[in-house]
Amino acid sequence: MHVESEQKNSTGAARRERPVVAIDGPAGAGKSTMAAHLARRFGFLNLETGAMYRALALKAIDNDLDFADADEMLQLATRTTIKLEPQLEGNRVLLDGVDVSRRVRDGDVTAAASKISVHPPIRVWMVDQQRALGNSGGVVMEGRDIGTVVFPDAEVKIFLDAAPEVRGNRRYKQTGSDDAKVTEESLVKELKERDERDRNRADSPLKPADDAVILDSTGLTLEQVLEKAETIVREHLATAGLHHS
Repeated sequence: MHVESEQKNSTGAARRERPVVAIDGPAGAGKSTMAAHLARRFGFLNLETGAMYRALALKAIDNDLDFADADEMLQLATRTTIKLEPQLEGNRVLLDGVDVSRRVRDGDVTAAASKISVHPPIRVWMVDQQRALGNSGGVVMEGRDIGTVVFPDAEVKIFLDAAPEVRGNRRYKQTGSDDAKVTEESLVKELKERDERDRNRADSPLKPADDAVILDSTGLTLEQVLEKAETIVREHLATAGLHHS
């Protein structure tokens, strides 16, 4: 797979003109919302891993391939070009030069992406592409191990956290459900179990990077959280001698 960006890869030793912003944290903390906001605010590329997996999944669907076949999926990746272009309303996703921004959001593509993403070779390959895209800076990326594994040299690292009860409450209000079995209590229990797995897994456990700013949103509104995140990025830009309106 070849993933392209308007940004050129640096040698890794050169000073980035714009930062890599890594956002990590547990499930339901609001990382995607923060990443999208910061990308829009500062004109950065929101390096969406989900969009990248969905683009590859769409090509697998169009070629009627077996999602469970890891070798076939990796071979497909080697002849695929994915490009992310930052727009005010979010990323434009190009698959082999074709705009698939809307199509990759469809349910069948999302379902296929979840099956493809479990293959370790695909995940390793994706990380390589993400590093290539982000190497020159001017990107925001969120996940579980961005600041510790994917971009350990990120200039800005935010670990977004909140009490599981608060995360569960927010998710319950956001998603809602006609299913009586899905309660706020069940969502909190699910998040606590996921936290336990994420924090104690052998491979890339969930933890703040040593140099991350820990932002606990438990007692904050969304607006307050986003304002604090903006301040963190703006302070870095000022310290680095880069100015932004």
